[in-house]
Amino acid sequence: MKKVYFSCSISGGRDHAHVYQDIVDHIKAADAHILSELFADTSIVPHRGPTPHLTPQETWQRDIDWVREADYIIAEVTQPSFGVGYEIGKAEEWGKPILLLFYADSGRRLSPMLKGSPNVTLFEYKDISHTKKIIKDFLSI
Repeated sequence: MKKVYFSCSISGGRDHAHVYQDIVDHIKAADAHILSELFADTSIVPHRGPTPHLTPQETWQRDIDWVREADYIIAEVTQPSFGVGYEIGKAEEWGKPILLLFYADSGRRLSPMLKGSPNVTLFEYKDISHTKKIIKDFLSI
């Protein structure tokens, strides 16, 4: 089974968290195992994170281990996040296939560092349901 690391903003803000579970559901529908499914939990409080019992060092180690273990990286990048950017950078370094999902009508501007990277697949969506096919196609690479 394909392993996916799902990356999304936590400490950077949860403004776009309402779509994270939909993305996770689309990944599951493509018969993939999600290493970081807990990030889709809408009850996460940004300043506490999904696992407040972990130290920052333990959180870093867990997330880096998951990125390293993953066959694919899928990141929702509408809400800016230093952590997501860091994970994308590590995934690029390790040659992982990376799909970035960005809500086109968000009023935000996607970082040119992400948008311009030749090592990612970027999909700008207007309705979260449109991500289902792109996720399925991406996971069939």
